[in-house]
Amino acid sequence: MPSECRARDASCANAERDAACEAFHALAPCKHRARCILCACRRKKTPFAYGRKKRYTRAMQFSNLFVILYCVGTFLSFLLHNFIERLQYVFRKKYGRDIPPELAPYITSRDAEKTCAYKDARYRLWVFEYGTSTTFGAVLLLSGFYPHVFRALKSVFDNPYALTLIFALTVSIPSAVLSLPFEWYEEFVIEKRFGFSSMTLRLWIADKLKSIALALIVSVLLLSAMTAIFEHVSAWPFVLASVYVAFSLLMSFIYPRLIAPLFNKFTPLGEGALKSRISDFMERTGFKSSGVFIMDASKRSKHSNAYFTGFGKTKRVVLYDTLVEQLSVDEVGAVLAHELGHYKKHHIVKRFAVTIPLVYIVLFAAARLTSCEALYSGFGFSYDAALPYMKFIALFLLSEVFGGYGIFVRLVSNFFSRKDEYEADAYAKKLCGSGKPLSSALIALNRENNGEVRTAKIYSAFTYSHPTLLERLRALE
Repeated sequence: MPSECRARDASCANAERDAACEAFHALAPCKHRARCILCACRRKKTPFAYGRKKRYTRAMQFSNLFVILYCVGTFLSFLLHNFIERLQYVFRKKYGRDIPPELAPYITSRDAEKTCAYKDARYRLWVFEYGTSTTFGAVLLLSGFYPHVFRALKSVFDNPYALTLIFALTVSIPSAVLSLPFEWYEEFVIEKRFGFSSMTLRLWIADKLKSIALALIVSVLLLSAMTAIFEHVSAWPFVLASVYVAFSLLMSFIYPRLIAPLFNKFTPLGEGALKSRISDFMERTGFKSSGVFIMDASKRSKHSNAYFTGFGKTKRVVLYDTLVEQLSVDEVGAVLAHELGHYKKHHIVKRFAVTIPLVYIVLFAAARLTSCEALYSGFGFSYDAALPYMKFIALFLLSEVFGGYGIFVRLVSNFFSRKDEYEADAYAKKLCGSGKPLSSALIALNRENNGEVRTAKIYSAFTYSHPTLLERLRALE
């Protein structure tokens, strides 16, 4: 038989099969359609869509390597966080009211009792918040919520830039909304009960709205840049890492001048003994800044702090007004001497020198996984290498998969951070001529902020970026 005749007969057979198929589907209930022996094409287009195959899809999902990594990391992180927090809770119940002999002249039993009550209240809130947010996040990721949202948005938005932006904003809404009642309770119940919060509801709402507006502006800029890089640059990990580093440096310039004033008022420190002391320390250290400013932190909280911010000519020293009220001139000077120690020992530069290569390494490693179809299918996404936003989805999924392991990264980071704090304390002792002013300041800050004086070692290792109060005092002797 000629090939033309065979092709014509095959075409006729296909037409007859399709007609019979449609007739069967018209008569058969929906649940029997997958049994049609003529309609193999239907099963190919929608695999695992009916009957037992759907349960097989779920089993396949939980045998996916990336899903396993996510579940293991999230479970370990959840267990470890709860273990160390519970350990400290029990430790506090047993030893929290025992005041070390070297602190007995400065901290009363009433102070210790208040600290324990404050920390217990925060712990109870943390247990509920952390358990809720972890469970909620796992349900959203494993239930197929994100791919459903993505497909719905894809049917509306054709532009990859708009699709990436809207998807990123949409998936961030549930967790942001979930956190609001916990943040409100912490601010207006716990912090007010213990006399720390001076926040008003109006100011709280205004802060949230400003933060949302800033997040939208930054998200539009960064996500647009990311999508353009994914679409037009083959060596996108290098370019994206460079953009991230450049953006971080840019923020260090613009934050003190443009962003921070949106939330607080910064008043130049007036002439007096404190300014003379600070100016003397900065001159001896070789630190040049654009000024020393008092921040009106008391309109939100009575917690106190001091910090350096900015880069290059935008560097400035910021003191909380609560810090100036709570400490003497010598003590405030010692706190600033400690911050100058970070500058003198090049801690910020060293941190950048470690962070920048890590950004490149992480993005280059992530790039190797963005073309792995199992990463997408494990969480319900369909992979299409031609679409630029697939790389954004990959980075989003990878951040979820490996996010639980961040607790171990923080353990290492805290170790080196505490080392830097010891060096800064030693420099402050040298600059002040004695360790007594800084010791006195640390005790006062701990007392005024209801800080714990006794902690379990494993708890401080995982959660403290600074040495404990007793460790710092003993190092300053």
